[in-house]
Amino acid sequence: MTDAEPGKSPDNPWPVRAVSTRVAKYIDKLGTIWVEGQIAQLNLRPTVVFIMLRDPAADMSLSVVCPRDLVENAPVKLGEGVQVIMQGKLQFHTGRGTVALRVNEIRAVGLGELLERIERLRKLLEAEGLFDPRLKRPLPFLPNTVGLITGRASAAERDVVSVAQTRWPAVRFAIRNTAVQGPSTVAQIVDALRELDADPHVDVIVIARGGGDIDALLPFYDETLCREIARCTTPVVSAIGHEPDNPMCDLVADVRAATPTDAAKRIVPDAAAEQAVIRDLCRRGGRALRNWVHREQHLLDQLRSRPVLAAPLAALTARSEEVHRARAAARRDITRLVAAEADRVGHLSARLATLGPAATLARGYAVVQTLPDAAVLRTTADAPSGARLRVRVADGAVTAVSDGPEGIPPK
Repeated sequence: MTDAEPGKSPDNPWPVRAVSTRVAKYIDKLGTIWVEGQIAQLNLRPTVVFIMLRDPAADMSLSVVCPRDLVENAPVKLGEGVQVIMQGKLQFHTGRGTVALRVNEIRAVGLGELLERIERLRKLLEAEGLFDPRLKRPLPFLPNTVGLITGRASAAERDVVSVAQTRWPAVRFAIRNTAVQGPSTVAQIVDALRELDADPHVDVIVIARGGGDIDALLPFYDETLCREIARCTTPVVSAIGHEPDNPMCDLVADVRAATPTDAAKRIVPDAAAEQAVIRDLCRRGGRALRNWVHREQHLLDQLRSRPVLAAPLAALTARSEEVHRARAAARRDITRLVAAEADRVGHLSARLATLGPAATLARGYAVVQTLPDAAVLRTTADAPSGARLRVRVADGAVTAVSDGPEGIPPK
């Protein structure tokens, strides 16, 4: 059986010295490199200086070792928070199993270069739409709780809290004290932002800091912080520095306040001013209501003054009189017509009575009929001898027997 390759099995492991030697050789192949970062810690020793170089955009650091005279002769005074560029070579210390960058040149990040980088970042974020006004979230009129991110016992904290409580005494704060300058600023503010944004009771978040030069405000130009502000679902107010200061986070935030005092004025309303507005609205509302009532009352008075409402029965009374006159006229005309027709009927009745057979009978005439067919006797030939006759007179009728026509002897 063939032995396994060294380091590939538990039967043939590498010793620590072999691993350390190989790691040192691998790291040595990287050669000379340039590194940029912020000085987070600086320890001066008699001959060497130990520096902890930190990435301002991430929680990562690198150990740096350099000669003391290189630090003392640096182009700028080196201290915590200073942004630098270092040239050196990574070395793996086999004895301790640590990696350090041995530096042979240090350059400070110049203002012009720094501003150029900031401008490139601004154009990048603008191209991605992080400055778009349409993405800005409106501030609530009266927030339930205000999240405040600022330095511990800072003037910015006092300004925001005191001014906000003066304007609205019932305002509540959730304060998160973080570093506002130095290499740990971005990481601490990002953590505080995430914590406050996840709190359902926080309705608005304020990031406040006093003024300073561009080196002091450099963390607020950081890309990581700007993207975290844009990612928040809670409205964010940026109150960094004074009026002339305009760090990158001001452009990403939903509202940019010129100062911490201005931020306090923006996040809560002024109770006295709101009460004055309410009183003015009440006066204006009462005046408008009274004017409306007066207009409606005037309209009702106009409607009531119209004849149809002022004397609603007048039209009926006038029509009633017309109806009475029309009824009287109709009654009079009908009576006159009935009387005239009655006279005419009387005249016709008199004429009819005069012309009728009853009047003739009353004058002594009679109507003779043959029996049994009751035919009116018109000629003597209709009443031969022995014919039975009915003689009708004015008061009745009698029967008779015909002896035949006169002058003709019976047979």
